[in-house]
Amino acid sequence: MSHPVHSSEPDDPALRPRNMSEFVGQRRTVDNLQVYIQAAAARGEALDHVLLAGPPGLGKTSLAYVIAEEMGVGLRTASGPTIDRGGDLAAILNNLEDGEVLFIDEIHRLNRAVEEVLYPALEDFEIDVVIGQGPGAQSIKLPLRRFTLVGATTRSGLLTAPLRARFGIHFTLEFYEVGELETIVRRSAERLGVVITGQGARELARRARGTPRIANRLLRRLRDFAEVVGDGTIDTEITRMALDRLEVDEVGLDKLDRRILSTISVKFSGGPVGLDTLAAALGESRDTIEETCEPYLIQQGFLTRTPRGRVVTPRGRRHLGLPDVPQEGLF
Repeated sequence: MSHPVHSSEPDDPALRPRNMSEFVGQRRTVDNLQVYIQAAAARGEALDHVLLAGPPGLGKTSLAYVIAEEMGVGLRTASGPTIDRGGDLAAILNNLEDGEVLFIDEIHRLNRAVEEVLYPALEDFEIDVVIGQGPGAQSIKLPLRRFTLVGATTRSGLLTAPLRARFGIHFTLEFYEVGELETIVRRSAERLGVVITGQGARELARRARGTPRIANRLLRRLRDFAEVVGDGTIDTEITRMALDRLEVDEVGLDKLDRRILSTISVKFSGGPVGLDTLAAALGESRDTIEETCEPYLIQQGFLTRTPRGRVVTPRGRRHLGLPDVPQEGLF
């Protein structure tokens, strides 16, 4: 069973940045987006379609809301796996107002029939609608209002080339620096009415695996410990005690992260091991391992992907307190 840090609990809308000036981190992405938004607004056009890629919890959904806010338009949301038929997407597209933003999360999980509906909508702002059935059926082109699609994906490699090509703006979000997370934690604490010390905020930021969503979730749990065990203030002592209880270690790895490293190191002699084999050994879904856990483990230098499978690095073994082993032949 996964640790709560990896749960799919939705973000708290109250903690989201409301505009570009409130968005912390991802400076290059935010700075460039501001240029594109201002240029589109000056021309009186809808913003070009935007593809946001990166691990979960880095702000893709928040950026979609901010884009709509900065453009002064409404935002409609959908999720790739929940749009079963092309007709469902056609209905969503036909109901969009001029200039509105349509946000589709997990866009890589759209099925092919639905994706086919998107192509003319993104390129020519029209959809093909079939009237009637059988030999007498005919296809007509239905014009759409101009809109901006913001697609979010944790697996950009799974996007088909035709769909990827129809996005004029591409960004890949990166893990956050500790200082950026500290700023986010302080702002979130203020909005939640929680008192947190500077050292407490920094300790939490340091152990939030570079991810704002995780920092905010842990902040809510720390608030519980501070209210029940302490005097309501989240200080360094409460932070360390609570994160230890939550099994979040000094660099932000939780129980599942360490199980991944330990399983590869001990059961599979450090690797390489295939993803399906690893998922079966852990009793976890391959998507959870590949989309949620691996990016941070790789970024921290604890794990590497090779053509033959996953390998724990010497740094990863040392983090678990295991002796180094020769790595020849593993790559």
